[in-house]
Amino acid sequence: MDVNRLADECEAYVIEQRRWFHQYPEVAWEEVQTTIAIEERLRDIGLEPARFEDISGVYCEIRGGKRGPGSKTLLLRADIDGVILREETGLPFASVNRGLMHATGRDCHIAMMLGAARILYRLRDELEGDVRLLFQGAEESAQGALEYIRRGIMDGVDAVYASHVYGGLEAFQTDVTPGHRMASADKFSIEIFGRSAYGSLPHLGKDAIVAAAGVIFDVQSYVSRNSNPLYPLAVTIGTIQGGTQRNIIAGHVRMEGTVRTHSAEIREKIEGELRNIIEHSAAAHGCGARLEYHYMLPPLVNDKALSRIAARAAERLRPAGDVLTGMPPVMSSEDFACYGGHAPCVYVNLGCTNRQLGYVENNYSSKFTVDEGVLRYGTALCVQFTVDYLKEMRGIHGQETELLQ
Repeated sequence: MDVNRLADECEAYVIEQRRWFHQYPEVAWEEVQTTIAIEERLRDIGLEPARFEDISGVYCEIRGGKRGPGSKTLLLRADIDGVILREETGLPFASVNRGLMHATGRDCHIAMMLGAARILYRLRDELEGDVRLLFQGAEESAQGALEYIRRGIMDGVDAVYASHVYGGLEAFQTDVTPGHRMASADKFSIEIFGRSAYGSLPHLGKDAIVAAAGVIFDVQSYVSRNSNPLYPLAVTIGTIQGGTQRNIIAGHVRMEGTVRTHSAEIREKIEGELRNIIEHSAAAHGCGARLEYHYMLPPLVNDKALSRIAARAAERLRPAGDVLTGMPPVMSSEDFACYGGHAPCVYVNLGCTNRQLGYVENNYSSKFTVDEGVLRYGTALCVQFTVDYLKEMRGIHGQETELLQ
């Protein structure tokens, strides 16, 4: 089958869909009209969309005509939520939802998945396994994937694929690097408890602001002097609130922050070590402290075998020089990582910048836009990966990734 030709036939449709969805971004768990519109498109294709009760997002199934003993089920995931950002692209199809924007490229993800759905439905009799397509809400909240998993979206799934348009690469460059790709993302809050006093009588109080300053310094010293520099760790305290007025010693301070790492070992021990530092640092200033730590997203790791299948699929569609397999990991995070706890996953970055056209902004910029030629390619890559994965993995039981390495 000529996937490139099928994607060519679908290109105008995919671009049209991208431009439509770009105009109507909705934030996490509020993607109501987005979900309804995707359902309509899926029905037009001939598919039967389904939803989980009380949440946005939609999924559907394509049953392969050549499935049989040993056939696999592949989940294709596209995230669909926009972000709170005022668009400044000047595009004729810019957001009409004031203060909201598809600045991360999820309008593109929706469109490419719809294009892939059209092609895969057309090819359904030739597929050697089953495909489940998930248009996932609430990626931005770091809650979406976990909620769909809790409701059973991974039941019977053998592998998961997703692609993301990425402003850090030139158009058509394709990052399919195996191994660690993104960091975990956990959050914490710190409360410092001191004793208020008049600013002219500091000896009668316990200054929570001074204690908080000590805590911040000691936490950053831990990162720079106690953690192994070969294993990246970022601890950021992003908010601090305390005090009531300029001439009163603060009796209470609250701070919030995030922890990022690629190491599961570091992630397991950081909570206890932060608690020890915070409590002792505050105590040195005569204050008490409390840490609340919340585990959110694990590191995102690309399965080696799936990365290799993705690389071969990309090379069928593009020159080999466009396919990147040695990109360094980054410290940003993605809730797609949660699927990795249930099945092997591969997350593909699709370069989308084009300096000749002036498309040079990174994701989350108010001026972010993409070279729309990438949409046809991203659609084709999704289809080619699906066909190749279902064919190659059919009949392989147990340790699939080891057998294919």
